[in-house]
Amino acid sequence: METMSYSDSDSSSGAGDYKNFRQISRERLLYEMLRSAKTGDSKSTWKVLIMDKVTVKIMSNSCKMADITSEGVSLVEDIYRRRQPLPSLDAIYFMQPTKENVIVFLSDMSGRTPLYKKAFVYFSSPISRELVAHIKKDSSVLPRIGALREEFPFVRYRAAKSLDSMTMTTFRDLIPTKLAAGIWNCLVKHKSIPNFPQKETCELLILDRSIDQIAPVIHEWTYDAMCHDLLNMEGNKYVHEVPSKTGGAPEKKEVLLEEHDPIWLELRHAHIADASERLHEKMTNFVSKNKAAQLQHGSRDSGELSTRELQKMVQALPQYSEQIDKLSLHVEIAGKINRIIREQGLRELGQLEQDLVFGDAGMKDVIKFLTTNEEVSRENKLRLLMILAAIYPEKFEGEKGLNLMKLAKLPPDDMNAVNNMRLLAPSSDAKKSSAGAFSLKFDIHKKKRTARKDRSGEQETWQLSRFYPIIEELVEKLGKGELSKDDYPCMNDPSPTFHGTSQAAPIHEAPVAHSMRSRRTPTWARPRGSDDGYSSDSVLRHASSDFKKMGKRIFVFIIGGATRSELRVCHKLTGKLNREVVLGSTSLDDPPQFITKLKLLTAHELSLEDLQI
Repeated sequence: METMSYSDSDSSSGAGDYKNFRQISRERLLYEMLRSAKTGDSKSTWKVLIMDKVTVKIMSNSCKMADITSEGVSLVEDIYRRRQPLPSLDAIYFMQPTKENVIVFLSDMSGRTPLYKKAFVYFSSPISRELVAHIKKDSSVLPRIGALREEFPFVRYRAAKSLDSMTMTTFRDLIPTKLAAGIWNCLVKHKSIPNFPQKETCELLILDRSIDQIAPVIHEWTYDAMCHDLLNMEGNKYVHEVPSKTGGAPEKKEVLLEEHDPIWLELRHAHIADASERLHEKMTNFVSKNKAAQLQHGSRDSGELSTRELQKMVQALPQYSEQIDKLSLHVEIAGKINRIIREQGLRELGQLEQDLVFGDAGMKDVIKFLTTNEEVSRENKLRLLMILAAIYPEKFEGEKGLNLMKLAKLPPDDMNAVNNMRLLAPSSDAKKSSAGAFSLKFDIHKKKRTARKDRSGEQETWQLSRFYPIIEELVEKLGKGELSKDDYPCMNDPSPTFHGTSQAAPIHEAPVAHSMRSRRTPTWARPRGSDDGYSSDSVLRHASSDFKKMGKRIFVFIIGGATRSELRVCHKLTGKLNREVVLGSTSLDDPPQFITKLKLLTAHELSLEDLQI
């Protein structure tokens, strides 16, 4: 782990222009890219926007379709699909700087009949000299290029390779100087963020996945996490059935669970029990205030509405169609999640998982659970053993590990994932590097097998809401200036007046240690009536309303993939610390993706014990 603190003296804007990272990304996309893509001889103001799979996610994460069309974009296209020639319109290419994308671009714009009049090309990251030379070779394309720009870092931009393609050699190559400097330049150096306050100091915390191996596999009980964990979603896309307009069989409809949906925005970080209660209250309130809805609901005493009844209500009340549509969608999703929780017995499993993490359960409890709950799914048994391996890695050495796998009735490829999880666990005898070199140093307290400790003064509201990722504690301490410099050294240790000035000392490299977590009950599960500043709607209301009062930004970058629980706590801490906390990573992994990675990797690629950088 490394922390970095820089001040940006190249910006000309004052501190009063503070904007959050999403706003900055949106402005860069709309104004620096879409609005600037024009030529003096263009008769038409309309343009075509062409993107690949990655850049379309960047765009959708920051901008609405209405924003894009307001900047003169009449058509959005996929670079890999066959497209209709529009020789009278200019085109904007927003894409990754890959050989495949460049070949497609040159094919579009070369020859006597190009697809578009002019091409304005924006790459999402630096392009290689070889690809630039390849573009220059085509003399028919060069006069048709209106702009060629690179390095547009945005929210969720992948600044490094994914863990599934990394070996220990690439880790050595990247950390600390190349990766740290690269992430920093990508996120906060002067041209990456326009209008960056002149004397604002930021902090960058770089971690790897081994800092908290449990977070990617434990069952997280928030609405967002459970949607992506249990519903087999593809990204943010959810598919559900709606009544046919022609009266036939139900039709499948795709919806995106994203920030443009106000209900999703309100509930995404809420505990699933809290989210279910809120949805029930919303529907009950709507029915009680609308006579037509009461007729559809009927005279039943039960307050529960079936999905079919909700869909009929949409048809009967067209003036409320959008409102009921979204409400019925989330009622359906929450109902499906709760059914899966019951059918898979996740409450008992989740309780055991959290008891293991907090030191309230051990090996005997796991063996008893596996013996008496043979109906538990293969994936859930695997996740339980992966958590166990992270806490008790020595229990999976040799025959002991094989016996546990036999008890769980898991196949050999699952054993590979468990073994790799064990190798990610902190090692008590990891070698220390020589002075001045960076290394990973681990600290395991053999007498204590607990990954979290209680904090006093916080009350648990919802069952199974005890777990929280370790970065919550680390970022909170960093924000308060309490993060141990011995365990988490700063590469460019700031002056004593660090939190009030932009002065920074030279970069230092030192050993890194893993800190044991501190357990406490998350305040995001408090009743919604208590406006404590931690709920998503409270954060949006209080933190986002006045960014001029925000402190310096904190950037967190996790090598090896981030989790939705870590996204949640960064959102929460933005309001709590009054500092924008931005999370970046090599990937965003839900449990199935993380488990697949560990199954495919070899032990050499994943072992951190011999890593000396």
